[in-house]
Amino acid sequence: MSTINLTVFLGNPGKMYAKTRHNLAWMAAEAIPSIVDLRFQKKFHGRWADIKTGTYREVLLFPETYMNKSGDSVSSACSFFKIDPKKEGSNLLVVHDEIELPFGTIELKRGGGTAGHNGLRSINQQTGSSDFLRLRLGVGRPPRGTVSSWVLSRFSEDEELLLPKYLKRTAPFLEKLFTEGHASISAFKEQLL
Repeated sequence: MSTINLTVFLGNPGKMYAKTRHNLAWMAAEAIPSIVDLRFQKKFHGRWADIKTGTYREVLLFPETYMNKSGDSVSSACSFFKIDPKKEGSNLLVVHDEIELPFGTIELKRGGGTAGHNGLRSINQQTGSSDFLRLRLGVGRPPRGTVSSWVLSRFSEDEELLLPKYLKRTAPFLEKLFTEGHASISAFKEQLL
C-alpha cells in the first residue's frame, strides 16, 4: 500500500491576490513542471490533484477559502485521506510565505509557532496540531507599514526581476518531496539568490 502525503500550498483566490507575497506558495507550485499537466478537482474547499510515484501518493491541495480560513480546507482533506497532523512525523506539508526569512530563502522544518501567519494559525486551530512540516518561502519583513499590507502587496520591482529565478530554484526541492516522500527529507535552510 502506498503512503499518502498531503502538500498544501497556501494562498488567496482571486486575480487581485495572484501576484502578492501571500501567494508565493501558489507561484512556486506553478513553477513545478510535473504540476502543469495535472487535472485538478474541486473538493475540500479548494482545488486538489494527486501524483503517484512508486510507493508514494502525493496529494496537492490549494485551499480557496482565503488565507485566514485555510484550516477548513486542510482539516477536511486530512480527514478524507486519513492523515493525522497530531501524529508524530505526520505526512502533512504546508508551503507558505514567511516574513521571518529574507526574500530568496527557503527553509524546511517541522513544527513551530505561527509568527502571526493567519493561514498557519487557522490550520493549527482546525487540526489541533502545529507539528507538521513547513516549507517556508522567504518574503522578508516590511521596511515600514503593517505586515498585513506587506504580504497583500506585490513584490518590489527588484524582487519581480529575481522572482522567476527564486521559483525555478525552489521547484527541485518540492519535486524531491513529491518523489521521495516527506519522511525522507531532512530539515534544511538555503539562500537561493
